Parts: sequence; C-alpha cells; structure tokens
Amino acid sequence: MKVLEKAPAKINLSLDVLGKRADGYHEVRMVMTSIDLADRVECGDLAADQIKIHASVPYVPEDERNFAYQAAHYIKAKYGIRCGVEIAITKNIPVAAGLAGGSTDAAATIRALNRLWKLDMSYQEMLAVAEQIGSDVAFCLKGGTALATGRGEQLEALPPLPPCWVVLVKPTVSVSTAQIYKDLDRRPIEHPDVDAMLHAIDAGDFESICRLLGNCLEPVTMRKVADITKIKSHMKEIGAEGILMSGSGPTVFALTQHESRMQRLINGMRGYCSQVYAVRLCKPFPLV
Repeated sequence: MKVLEKAPAKINLSLDVLGKRADGYHEVRMVMTSIDLADRVECGDLAADQIKIHASVPYVPEDERNFAYQAAHYIKAKYGIRCGVEIAITKNIPVAAGLAGGSTDAAATIRALNRLWKLDMSYQEMLAVAEQIGSDVAFCLKGGTALATGRGEQLEALPPLPPCWVVLVKPTVSVSTAQIYKDLDRRPIEHPDVDAMLHAIDAGDFESICRLLGNCLEPVTMRKVADITKIKSHMKEIGAEGILMSGSGPTVFALTQHESRMQRLINGMRGYCSQVYAVRLCKPFPLV
C-alpha cells in the first residue's frame, strides 16, 4: 500500500525574534501562511524493518539528517511499528530557501504514516510528534495562516488572507538558518509590528498586510546575499504591493492581487534568477 501527501511551502508575513532561550532555541513570534508551491511525499510499505528515503534531487539527504526520516523513526519507536517504510520525496520547493521545505516534508510524512499504519492519531497527537522534529514542522502539519510563538510550535489559527498571487524568487545561493540566527545575536534587532499584522489579517486589509510585512532576519541575510536587495528593488519597480524575504532566506516573495502584475513580475524576475514561481495561497489541511 502507498499513501501520497502534498507538502506545501510556507512564507513568513511577519517574523520577530524576542531573544535566545535557555534551551538554545530562539523565542519567536511569527505569522506564517501556506502557499501552493509543494513537494509530493509518498510513503509505502517495506517488508524490511527499516526506513528508506528517496529524494528527486541529489542534494537532499536520504539518511537520519532528513526531517522526514526523523519523523518516521520517531513514530516507529513511539507506536512500536515493526515494519519498514519507503518514503519518496518529489522536490518542487527550493532547498535551504526559507520556505520550510524539509519541515513540510516531515509534516507530510506524519500525515501519511498516520494513514498508512492506521494509527488514528488526533491532530494533537500528530502535533506532539511534529514538535520533536523541527520548529516549523508543527505549522506545516496543518498549514493555512497562523501565529506561531515559543520556538514556533505554539500555534494560533488566523483568518485566511485575501486572495492574491505570491511570486517567489530564489537566488542561486543558499544560507544556513543556524548561522543567520548566530549573526542575529550579535546585532540590534529591527522588530516588525506583529500585532498590527494580526489586526490587518483579522480585518482582511490587503493593503495594510502588504505595508506591514516584516522580517527581523532580513537585514542579517542581506549582508551575506547582495541579490536580495536587488531583487526587492526590481520587484518594487514592477509594482508589487508587498515584498519580503521569507524565513532566514534567501527567497524573496512579492504579493499582488493583479494577474497582469503577477505576469510582469514573473517576466521581469526571470532575468535575475532561474528559480521564479507564481503560486496561490493554500487552505489548511482538515485535521481535528
């Protein structure tokens, strides 16, 4: 038997870091939303009691470093599963891009194994697994739009954003999330107005959502990746309503409600980078 799950990427509309915690993680306050740029995760039975990962691109680890592997390993141990699983990951989300590609693959693996192994885990039980794997896995489990606090595992569902296009541009370089956070600790933090963003989302005010986009990691990553500044400037010239770097970067996204402007952004940005995407927002998975 095989089970297929969609694994959508996320973008950060607001990302604030409140400080470093005693456990080594950072205390964050983030507003995230799912987008329809997605990997495909297929889990199938394996007679041998082992976990096998197959990724469609060569630079994704296929061992215990992979979050999907870690999710499967944790579930096997927790629920006493004595059979194996083969996990095939078809990558469409750029790697090390600030879009939670590894985290969403792990979340999809949790949902898939719940069905494959007939575990009947509740949403809360799946969340307990997700929290063991990585900070963004909990959000990716259900998706939609949410406020994430703590180290990212405490979630509060928010109303959906007004319909819009999301245009993403991924520079050729990749960055280390761990290194970006280390660099952040060495400099003053520019805090975005998360509360104002929450009010704008609650009101369905697209103009204010675009105006309030903010990410305290952006200035840090910009120092390492000069292309981010160039991409943002060009997107602004084309007329994007809102522009921000997602997560620790280096992917930059633009929001627009106009299809003609989306087309201009796509055409204009392909001269800068080869990885350019135009997608819609995603609804949350119906988990209870």
